[in-house]
Amino acid sequence: MTTADKLATALIVARIGAAMAAVRLTGGPDLAQRLADIPTRGMPVSRPVTIHWNDYAIPFVEADTDEDAAFGLGVAHAHLRLGQMEIMRRLAAGRLAEMLGPGAVETDRGLRVLGFARTVERIVALMPEATRRWGASFADGITHYSAACRRLPPEFGMLGLEREPWTLADIVTIGRMASADCNWVILFNLLKLRDRPDWPDLWRALVDQEGASFRPPVGEGGADFGGIATCLSRSGSNAVAVAGSRTATGAALMAADPHLSLMLPNLWLVAGVRSPSHHAVGLMLPGLPFVAIGRNPWIAWSGTALQSASSDLFDARRLPASPTRRERIKVRGSNSREVEIRDTALGPLLSDAAILGLGDPVALKWMGHVPSDELSAWARMSQARDWPEFVAAADGIAVPGQNMVYADAKGHVGKVIACRLPRRPHAAQADAVLPPTEYRHWRTMISARDLPKVYDPASGIVASANERPRGGEVRVGLFFSAHDRFLRLHRLLAGRAKVALDDLAAMQRDVYSESAVEVKTWLCRHLDDHPLGGKLTRWDGDYDAESPYPTMFERMVGQLHDLVHGDAGQAAYWSSWDPMALMRKRLAAFDPVRLAGDLRRAADAVLRERNVGAPWGRFHRLRLAHVLGMLPGLGALFRFTDLPSAGGNETLMKTAHGLAGHGRHPVRFGANARFLADLSDPDRNRVVLLGGQDGWFGSANFLDQIELWRLGRAIDLPLRLETVRATFPFRTVLAP
Repeated sequence: MTTADKLATALIVARIGAAMAAVRLTGGPDLAQRLADIPTRGMPVSRPVTIHWNDYAIPFVEADTDEDAAFGLGVAHAHLRLGQMEIMRRLAAGRLAEMLGPGAVETDRGLRVLGFARTVERIVALMPEATRRWGASFADGITHYSAACRRLPPEFGMLGLEREPWTLADIVTIGRMASADCNWVILFNLLKLRDRPDWPDLWRALVDQEGASFRPPVGEGGADFGGIATCLSRSGSNAVAVAGSRTATGAALMAADPHLSLMLPNLWLVAGVRSPSHHAVGLMLPGLPFVAIGRNPWIAWSGTALQSASSDLFDARRLPASPTRRERIKVRGSNSREVEIRDTALGPLLSDAAILGLGDPVALKWMGHVPSDELSAWARMSQARDWPEFVAAADGIAVPGQNMVYADAKGHVGKVIACRLPRRPHAAQADAVLPPTEYRHWRTMISARDLPKVYDPASGIVASANERPRGGEVRVGLFFSAHDRFLRLHRLLAGRAKVALDDLAAMQRDVYSESAVEVKTWLCRHLDDHPLGGKLTRWDGDYDAESPYPTMFERMVGQLHDLVHGDAGQAAYWSSWDPMALMRKRLAAFDPVRLAGDLRRAADAVLRERNVGAPWGRFHRLRLAHVLGMLPGLGALFRFTDLPSAGGNETLMKTAHGLAGHGRHPVRFGANARFLADLSDPDRNRVVLLGGQDGWFGSANFLDQIELWRLGRAIDLPLRLETVRATFPFRTVLAP
């Protein structure tokens, strides 16, 4: 950037900071005041639409037509999260510089190279008329709220936002961004290591493992492009369904806790809807008109990230030159800029995105650039009444790849892989960048109907935690999670004759780590006469916030990663879903005599560190912040909590972190919502968000679920309309 651009960016950041300081001084409104801001007269609905609200600002939309219900949902989403949704809309379109100034121009260029909107017109053309009307009515609800509401969210003033109409194309583009391939950040980070002499060995070690992961995106002082591009993708999660044969009621149970970047507002909101064709409650992504995790009167559903290989990177050095497309980027506080974007026959040329720092020309082929109608698929899933209808709906999902877990009121459970993939061979690919000849696999696609499924297993348990799928005729992906959480779910349930909903709720807060115990046991064998070994012997593997043992263990792990990875320690660590296994594999190759000495020196270094015996929660911190806290110098101003946290990288209550150093570190990624359903009773559902429903800074419902979360409590989420009417005390009636 030029000096003028740096100055303009600094002034914009300073204005954002000053505006946020003023907002924090004035406090926020209560629920009644917030609801009074909703426009209710002269609405473009055919009949009155009632939005019922509970004390936690959870809406349930009641309407006589489907289009009116979608409109009411759009109003509810906009009321709760309009500021967040406007940021998401501009992020998906590569329009950050309109809010943040010249410093975001290159990020915008990178986002436009990725091209979340490039197939939107063709996707809309694929939709049946009912889906198109549903999505357009939802967008109309957002537009009408934005145009007529009494007060706009604080983000509008901070970021210089204008009121703009919403369209179905905006909805689909946000959906495409939410489907971003989490493997991108793995691959982009790994490409920077390809010049290392040990690259072939490192690549083989990674693809021979259970997988790789991306670096958690929310940092303390800034945000890299990978974090911005994937902060909304589904990238983790636990889900478990228990068959009626294992429950007291004979109906199935469902428990889900999605794992995403931890920020405020939460990346989920809770809602319900009842109309002629739709009757469901659960978790929705702001700005998207479907329940992604939830239930209807007959079934419940959830998903975990499949980590499917929905993308390939191709060597573009010998590909024919492509025409250059010029796009104009509006810039806050400065003149507009023109940028060049090129495509190849295999996909966009990623090396045009200078912010990625990829070097050699590389082309991206992504399933998200192939038209597919997920909006219809998710609608059909929320309307499904049995397993065949559920599988048929899942077959319409191309991106993001999901392990979809199913439970129903008749006691059945199941799991289906929902994604669309090239028909690749099972053999792992030889490198991160493929020769163009490998594009041949993209000529034939497979979908959920062709991939492995599980239905009513003898155990009565179906679980998913980003594990490697078993069986199937193609390679689903390269990188998968360690099996810690998957095994833990099964082991906790195996000994129970009958499982209750409270048992599943307790599991969601479990902080035992299978792999940490394995590594601890290995360490203690090698340090049997060392003081650190004696201390760790007493550890049971629980990452309790009050326990000193996770602190000691994680600091020892940091020493070991430095030992085995050298100057590539951080990059190698963040390139593995199972860094413990990668570390142990490399340690096993050490000379035994050298290893014994290295381990003792590492243990000595740990015991010399200050506060090494302090509780884990003193260092492992739950710091919830708004996404604008990623801007330089604004972290503390946009941070709303700094609390001790239990859990770790591979505990069921996932609170992921980097290599634990000497001081405090933030929980960057992990469980951010919990959903529970007992299919024997339409009203026996519970939900809680890490944070709150309302996106308005400082409002009564901005952070009101934090204590519920920490105490393991949840909010009742009824499905029956008569129960909603009786227990949700607030009403908003949208009148024609």
